[in-house]
Amino acid sequence: MNNVLPAVLCVLLGIACACGLESSQVSVSKTDRIEVQYWEKWTGEEMEAMKRIVDKFNASQSEIHVKYLSVSGIADKTLLATSGGTPPDIAGLWGDQVVQFVDLNALTDLSDLAKDAGVVEENYIPAYWSICSAYGRLYALPTSPGSGALYVNRQLVPPQYASPETFPKTISEFNKFAEQTDRRDPSGKLLVASFMPRDGWGLWNMPYVFGDGFLQDGQINVNGKDDLEAWTWVKSFTDRYGVTETKSFRSGFGNYSSPQNPFLSGKLATYADGPWFSNYIRMFKPSMDWFAVPFPYPDNHPELAGFSTMNLNTLVIPKGAKHAREAFRFLAFVQEQKNMEQLCMDQQCNSPLSNSSQKFLTSHPNKAIALFDKLAKSSRAVPPVPLGIRAQIGSEVGNAVDQMELGELTPQAALDQAQSRLVAMWAKYQQQVLGK
Repeated sequence: MNNVLPAVLCVLLGIACACGLESSQVSVSKTDRIEVQYWEKWTGEEMEAMKRIVDKFNASQSEIHVKYLSVSGIADKTLLATSGGTPPDIAGLWGDQVVQFVDLNALTDLSDLAKDAGVVEENYIPAYWSICSAYGRLYALPTSPGSGALYVNRQLVPPQYASPETFPKTISEFNKFAEQTDRRDPSGKLLVASFMPRDGWGLWNMPYVFGDGFLQDGQINVNGKDDLEAWTWVKSFTDRYGVTETKSFRSGFGNYSSPQNPFLSGKLATYADGPWFSNYIRMFKPSMDWFAVPFPYPDNHPELAGFSTMNLNTLVIPKGAKHAREAFRFLAFVQEQKNMEQLCMDQQCNSPLSNSSQKFLTSHPNKAIALFDKLAKSSRAVPPVPLGIRAQIGSEVGNAVDQMELGELTPQAALDQAQSRLVAMWAKYQQQVLGK
């Protein structure tokens, strides 16, 4: 793998090399200890939740002090600092960035450190451990994760669908539900939509609902049978409402974390999202009567039930960190069940650990946390595409979906064009970044 080069980073990530480090310090340094610098992306309540873990670690021993900084644009700044030889000792990255950082030779291999500390794969839900690994080695450890389910506003659905037990299990049942749930005024204007695939979390993993997804036999494949079936189904919602009506309806949606979120404001009856979304319900719509269910599966394919899109926050040690061993002591501390469950409960996430305590499951602020935990452990739990061009795959597929919904290209033609561009892009990435 190539060394980390600023020029490569600028090309791949669109980084402005002159950008400064904007951060806010959230822990006080102790000069009589080894200082471990930890950069994290979080702000607000999420930042405060990790600060409590940092403070707990600092109070638990007298050799190391973790200096915790909230840093905007953390991925770009961590890469720039690493390429310049001045990385933080710890960085909090999104899990879907791990492979690209590994490809750029920007991360410390944690495999031996983890083995020595007793941090082993068996202690984790498989999908989350896979996100932390690349090329058979471990490069990250988890913090708070997510799994995806479908939130349902009981007050907006017909009575026959108003419980987890009676809610549609298959795609055809869901289509029937959608027809009975959509509401329009006398003029035909859409007032309540049953579901809009573009809103909420998980749209770009739709092909996995129908089968194999974006990779087949290790190769990029975005134009296969499952992809065509998935995006044709997604397009059916735009066809049902009409392109103009869909655009007009969605233009009234507010910000994700606000009372104007379309699910919270009563414009969408269902909404795909992670466990933390219940916190926004609590804050902005506490009167809502809701439940959560797994996403429906294709008819006659019960083996495809239990699909869930996954994400993960991770801790990494950038290549060249001055205090890698001391940094790993903090990473291992976070992995202890009592600390991990405290962090995940405070951030209203499920746990990445294979076993959750009964207290965690019964005291969690999200009343459906057991479902999110179960979905994370499903064989149909889908982690991010483990390729350094993951973001480009999402972008190209997104453009293809735009073209098919607008009627510019047939679904197959749009996907074929995306496939062609991605194959060329992947070949260029392998040559320029991986040296193949």
